[in-house]
Amino acid sequence: MVPHLVTALNGPLLDLEKKILEATPAIERWFRMEWQEHTPPFYCSVDLRNAGFKLAPVDTNLFPGGFNNLANEMLPLAVQAAMAAIEKYCPDAKNLLLIPESHTRNTFYLQNVARMMQIFRQTGLNVRLGSLSADIKEPTPIDLPDGTQLILEPLERSANGRRLGLKNFDPCTILLNNDLSAGIPAILEDINEQTLLPPLHAGWALRRKSNHFSAYDEVVKKFAKMVDIDPWMLNPFFTKVKNVDFNERTGEEALAAAVDTILAKIRKKYKEYGIKEKPFVIVKADAGTYGMGIMTVHNSDEVRDLNRKQRNKMSVVKDGMEVRDVIVQEGVYTFEQIQESVAEPVVYMIDRYVVGGFYRFHEERGVDENLNTPGMHFVPLAFAQQHAVPDMRAKPGTAAPNRFYMYGVVARLALLAASLEMEKTDPNPEIY
Repeated sequence: MVPHLVTALNGPLLDLEKKILEATPAIERWFRMEWQEHTPPFYCSVDLRNAGFKLAPVDTNLFPGGFNNLANEMLPLAVQAAMAAIEKYCPDAKNLLLIPESHTRNTFYLQNVARMMQIFRQTGLNVRLGSLSADIKEPTPIDLPDGTQLILEPLERSANGRRLGLKNFDPCTILLNNDLSAGIPAILEDINEQTLLPPLHAGWALRRKSNHFSAYDEVVKKFAKMVDIDPWMLNPFFTKVKNVDFNERTGEEALAAAVDTILAKIRKKYKEYGIKEKPFVIVKADAGTYGMGIMTVHNSDEVRDLNRKQRNKMSVVKDGMEVRDVIVQEGVYTFEQIQESVAEPVVYMIDRYVVGGFYRFHEERGVDENLNTPGMHFVPLAFAQQHAVPDMRAKPGTAAPNRFYMYGVVARLALLAASLEMEKTDPNPEIY
């Protein structure tokens, strides 16, 4: 299913599509060279927004939780990519310990865990689940809606304290699917004999979106120069504002000034390209996920005039993490629709390979709003079969494979940015 692109403003994007398709051999070679210099994150998902005049990533998740939303046809691709990823870290891997989020009641999330276990078992690994939750003191079965069952087990450190595993299970590799919003648990620290993926500094206890988008700036400048396009076509403006306390109303003026600055930059670009839409920004917490701590702002007065409910909503994100630093990011419209609902593509990658994706759509959200909220739905993206290969003869804007190829290119730029971000923020560069 290819959603309808509801915009007359597809001129620049069609031009962009044409340039990217013409440069395909150069683009693929460029990525190959970059991956010789940098290690891709183990896995990653990227939220994209397609405004018709620009296509940009707005969020990059290093602990993706929606593998159950990928089309079944994509499974062989995911298994192949997982094999390549595991071989890098532990060529003779036999046992994989998967540590999921602690919210055991979210059946959608648990179906994602089941799908991940399926993928890694097909690579030839024994996969078991270890829980960070203090409530799990013995192997605990959890029933899923499809009749299958997951078993969560308590984590154990080895007698010498250097390894992490389960009772009678010593893994070579530990895969985190827990974003560590609540902080880094002591049981995960100082593990030196096993590979922990992603590394601890990828979790929200330490990671910051501003570092990611700074790295993305760097990546896009190089890429845009090679393809001969305006980097803005693929990149939202952003700035960071520190020491904001929404409840105490401190840092409010600095935030309002940042909103004005980014809006002025967007207006200038809109004027340059003859875009008639109204500029907006997204204010969001510099750390954290699950679509929390996010608001759409059209002018700086809206930041000053927040009511108590809005302030409370902005001041805390997942696991009670307090918001102190925020980023003000250029808002990117999404003019894609599914069944007349606003939609955005989310692309999934394992290692450096695109393994599929889906459309997130929401019946009650507008083209300038965050769609990652309760009430969202998912439709698998048809990345499979012929869709991975662009159709060079098709007219710009008419071929689904071409649009999906573009999504894959932009998602991989965000993946490369995440790789740079992890290198730059690594607390122990010599062992990374």
